[in-house]
Amino acid sequence: MKRFYYGRTQTKIRGAMASLIVFFVVLLLFLAGLDSASDKAKREQKASLETSVWRSITQYYAIEGRYPESLDVLKEEYGLQTDYEEFFVDYQVFGANLMPDVTVLERT
Repeated sequence: MKRFYYGRTQTKIRGAMASLIVFFVVLLLFLAGLDSASDKAKREQKASLETSVWRSITQYYAIEGRYPESLDVLKEEYGLQTDYEEFFVDYQVFGANLMPDVTVLERT
């Protein structure tokens, strides 16, 4: 029955394998791009939070004439919103007229 058979099945298998490899390469590139976009969004969120905290501190100082005692004061009186699940905000006060030290860290 296979008297004039010249191996077309191997050609089909090779073509299917090549298609499968190309598919996985494209999938990996897509996932890498998605991960990169996610990292960029996280960095932008962090920068936005830092800017928001510093603006609230500056506004409080301009109105009150002193720096806020805690981050809670900024949340209650100035509507500062932070995402505690994603970021940790360290707020260190050294005195009423000394600029506080603010550090925003990403939670892992």
